[in-house]
Amino acid sequence: MYKLLLVDDEEDVRDGLVEEIDWANLGFQVVDTAENGREAAELFDKQIPDVVVTDIQMPFMDGLQLAGWIREHYPMTKIIILTGFDEFEYAQKAIKLQIDEYVLKPFTSQELVDVVLKVKHQMETEMAEKENAQVLMEHYRKSIPVLRELFLSQLVSRRMTRDEIREKASSYGVELEGESFLASVIRVDYVHNSLEMHRQQGLKAPSGSLRYSEDRYLQLFAVLNIAEEICERHEGFKVFIHLEDCVLLSTLPVREAGTAAQQTLAVLEEIRMNVFKYLKLTMTAGAGTVCAEPGDLHQSYQKAMQALDYRLILGNDRVIWIGDVESQSAESLTFDELKEQSLIRCIKVGTPEELDEILGTLFSGIHIAQLSVQDCQVYLMEILTCMMKVAKEHDVELEEWFGAEAYPFAEIYKFNNLHEVKQWMGSICLKLMNSIAQGRQSGYNQLVENAKEYIRLHYHDSDISINKVCKQLHISTGYFSSIFKKEVKMTFVNYLMHIRMEAAKESLRTTDHKTFEIAEAVGFSDPNYFSFCFRKKFGISPKEYRNGAGGGQTIEYRT
Repeated sequence: MYKLLLVDDEEDVRDGLVEEIDWANLGFQVVDTAENGREAAELFDKQIPDVVVTDIQMPFMDGLQLAGWIREHYPMTKIIILTGFDEFEYAQKAIKLQIDEYVLKPFTSQELVDVVLKVKHQMETEMAEKENAQVLMEHYRKSIPVLRELFLSQLVSRRMTRDEIREKASSYGVELEGESFLASVIRVDYVHNSLEMHRQQGLKAPSGSLRYSEDRYLQLFAVLNIAEEICERHEGFKVFIHLEDCVLLSTLPVREAGTAAQQTLAVLEEIRMNVFKYLKLTMTAGAGTVCAEPGDLHQSYQKAMQALDYRLILGNDRVIWIGDVESQSAESLTFDELKEQSLIRCIKVGTPEELDEILGTLFSGIHIAQLSVQDCQVYLMEILTCMMKVAKEHDVELEEWFGAEAYPFAEIYKFNNLHEVKQWMGSICLKLMNSIAQGRQSGYNQLVENAKEYIRLHYHDSDISINKVCKQLHISTGYFSSIFKKEVKMTFVNYLMHIRMEAAKESLRTTDHKTFEIAEAVGFSDPNYFSFCFRKKFGISPKEYRNGAGGGQTIEYRT
């Protein structure tokens, strides 16, 4: 009796499938049901079903996500997808996840029964094959390359005993007899600027060009092919893929560590040159320490990874041996308060030219003789932290600059050298400067509009003053005066007089109020001073303006 798990977010669908189909007669037991992928995953450890029948569209975890989880944790479980999405995109995902069967909605009970029986037949066939010793041996033979790769990855990942190494090396055909052993890491350099250029210009990267491909695994396999060809010409070297890099293992007959290292560096340099020649890709290699036992290769690998990190300081497209860099004297390089304040001030109120100068100062003097790669990474993270503080202070969303899925500190490790890091930080600072400037300008505009509105509502008050306006807006008079004059192109006093004179003209044209009444209505306590200001502004008295306004007289402002 095979165990079956039903997953669908509709209760009536789940109940209907359980009740309408005679599962026991088909050789199945419905061990449980779930209403979404997350609930189904939680049931797996308890039930370990042989078959899962699941809908695609579900909350929390959909059917394809559940299928991916099952393939990762329970690869032998059969998966039947129920879907109404007969589209190529879903078909592609289903193929990648190795979905066993699918049923298109709406479906009848018999259609589902036919698919379930088909899967049952597959399981029975697979079980019969597993029981056949000859089939098992053939499967083992075909699995040897995979097991060999796994063994080599284990060599550089953890400490292994001599007996374990000897047994697995013999079983998988790996030659590990030698006097010196060394691990090196080969990493394809990221191509940043070229891809960005194509995006900015709206161009597509040249088709068929590995250099502009964003498929790093494709680049990695191409590098592996070249490295394998070179290793075939040199005895004692083997190359394989581990994580997202190529790893070169040196098993050499020479005992002297310096000689073993130089032979390895020569092979790495040959690989580097051929990768550029045939693939137009650059790569950086880090070579670790020489050890006397294969069981110590994991330590050599760690040193190789540290050597690779030095590309940040030394630059990429080269071979770096840890023996050349770790003996250098290291001095502390600090991002002190003075440097931090200079960068913050520049981002807030500086110019692009000033920013370029400050970044040049921050990045100048970072040399291998001065600091270790770890110190350099900490120094760069301190600069990045300063930038993020400014962004937070001004409510700038970090996702806008780094992307929703990006982790800013991890981005540093993707760059090949300090020049690229400087360019990246410079572009972010420029965007941040522009965002802050736009926000500041928006604040200026709103401040001035609020002031103008207050003046329009209170110009008739004779005691209105710049101090009262600033008190209302909660800002200093000096700050307000400079902003107001810059935005309005006249001083506060002139703008207030302008509003009052316009209101006076309107009253003179449309009412028969006396001059002293109009003067009081627009904020003048002294009618004579009102008449003086009116004549100074327009060149005529209020009475002359009233008499001439009906005749179409045009009044010119006097500044």
